[in-house]
Order: sequence, then C-alpha cells, then structure tokens
Amino acid sequence: MAALWTSLCDELGIAYPIFGFAHDVATVAAITLAGGFGVYGATRRFPHEITAELAEIRQLVGDKPFGVDLVLPPGMPEHNSRAAIEAEIPQGHKDFVQDLIETYRVPVASGPGMRTRFIRSKEIEDAQLRAVLDSDVDMFACGIGAPPDAITEAKERGKTTLALIGSPHHVERSIRAGVDYLVAQGHDAGAHTGPIGTYSLVPQIVDAAGDIPVLVAGGVATGRHIAAALAMGGQGVWLGTAWLLSQEHQKHMHPVNTAKLKAAGSADTVITRSESGKTFRQVRTAWSQAWEADSAPEPLKMPYQDVLVGDLLGAIEEHDIEPLIHSGAGQSVAYFNEVRSVQDIMQSLVKEASQVLAQQAKFLKV
Repeated sequence: MAALWTSLCDELGIAYPIFGFAHDVATVAAITLAGGFGVYGATRRFPHEITAELAEIRQLVGDKPFGVDLVLPPGMPEHNSRAAIEAEIPQGHKDFVQDLIETYRVPVASGPGMRTRFIRSKEIEDAQLRAVLDSDVDMFACGIGAPPDAITEAKERGKTTLALIGSPHHVERSIRAGVDYLVAQGHDAGAHTGPIGTYSLVPQIVDAAGDIPVLVAGGVATGRHIAAALAMGGQGVWLGTAWLLSQEHQKHMHPVNTAKLKAAGSADTVITRSESGKTFRQVRTAWSQAWEADSAPEPLKMPYQDVLVGDLLGAIEEHDIEPLIHSGAGQSVAYFNEVRSVQDIMQSLVKEASQVLAQQAKFLKV
C-alpha cells in the first residue's frame, strides 16, 4: 500500500488520490499513467472532437481510469445561433472591444476564437453530453451544473459521476442529482471559482456531504497542501494549475503564457468576468486591467461575453499580442516556476505528502 493512500484509490483503481484536470490530451493521459486520475476539460470542444479525443486518451492509458469534465450552466440559449446573441450585445460593449483592438493594434483573427467556435447553448450541451455518455470514459465530471438526467444516465452506463461546487449551499442540489463524488473548490482555484476560501469551505462541505467522498481543490500545490486536505476530511485532491507548466502541456500553451506563469506569484492572479461572463481567476495582465478600468463596461453574462470577446481572444494569441496574452491560473501558481514532466510533478507531490503524513503520525502519537 502506498504511503499516500485513501479508500478512493481502491474504489477507482488508482495509485494516488490525486485528480488532475487539463485541456490537453497528452497531459491528461500522463496524469493517469503517473498513478493519478486524469480529467479532460472538454467544454470548448465540438461533440465529434470529444469522441475522438476521449478515444485517443483511452488508447494512451489502456484500461487505466480517466474522466471528462463539461461545464453545463443553466439558463443558456436553446440554439447554437451566434447571430441571435450578437444582435443583443450593447453597442457600448462592442465599442469598448474595438478600442482594445485599436489600442493594441490587434490584427483580425483568421477564424473564430476558442469561445466563438460555437455558442454555449442547450443544443451544444446536449450533443456534448451524448458524446461523453456514448464513450467509454470512466468518470463524468460537471464543472458547473449537474443535470440529474445526465448524472442518472452516466451512472446507468457504469460511469462514476462528480460535481465541482464552491459553496455549502450547492451540496444538497448535487446530492439530489445523484453524484458519487464532490469537489470542494475554494476561492484560491483557477478559472471558474467562488468566493469562499479553501480552508473555510472544505470542512463545511465535508460535513454536509455525509458519506459522499469529497476532493479538495483550490491552492493545492504541494505535498503539504495534500496532507492538509486530508486532515480537513477530504479523501483526495483536484489540481489544475499544477499541470500548466508540465512538459506535456507546453504544446497547448503559448510561449508568452509559459513565461508569465513561471513569473507569477499568488498575488499576480485576479478574478474577472471579462473572459466568459462567469467569475474566472487568471494571471493579471493588460487584459484584466483594461476590464477593471473605471471606463470599462460591466462584462456581459455567458454566453454574451463569450461572443463579445471570443474572436479577439483568439486573435491575441494568433498574432502574439504580448500585453494581452493571459492564462487561467489559481493562486497555487506561485509554487510552479519551471517546466517539468507530469511524472516528476506527481512524484514530488506524493513524496512530500507521504513524508508530511508520516511526520504528523509521529508527532500526534499518544
């Protein structure tokens, strides 16, 4: 038995209770092959891409387990219609974006951006869900929202189900939906995150969850953090920022983002709604500062903000507009300042966590 072990390891067939989220196929596969549980972020992928990419991960990991994550927010438009969304965007917001384009001399994008390839809508969500449910992926994770019908069908098809939540108020709804596991995601986390800090959040969710196992996310970067997560009642951890500087993930990263992530400390991240309309923690850059200015309009709700800025975000990276290039990242980014392999990152986490847990057992022995 590994020194870093919880009952989840036996339940899920993994060596370590470390879940790794990434938007890159190779990184997800490497996390699973290193003994963790890789989870592929597929929210911005077309259904046919999800089918192909999950099959690719399966080919890489064999019969080892991995998961897929979708963001399924309620209240999205019924249809995948960009024209319908654009017609409702206020002119003042369009003017503000045009000013950014002119200020930073951003050339026109050669195609739709990552957030404008399709419209976040019920039509797309249903097709994405079908691709996931028809696949042989082991776990279905819901980053935002946990539709009960989807959870039920996933479980009927033999998939483990999981929901990420940022408030104790979300526990009851997730339990009613029937999820098998919860991720308590604290304010420290990258990308979509809530207002409650990890240390305050986790014990509340653990208590409310009862027998449902809880994973800890938000600020988890070292073995010490893993030990603390277990001490708070978590049965595992969920990491995303940790893998951004992995060797495997670099083909998915703009070199400028890599440099900014290496240099960033915890105070260099900021929460903004300018990315998608949802709260989103990222590294502070001229992009976030522009939207924080007194003259900036309030970001629109999803998917209106997606459509407003999606093509521009794509053009920024396509044309190397350095001041505006940015990446989602949690406050744990301070602990990662060099490019290493997923295997190296995983073994560092496991080694330190095992040492800390052994020390705690020694110190607390009565």
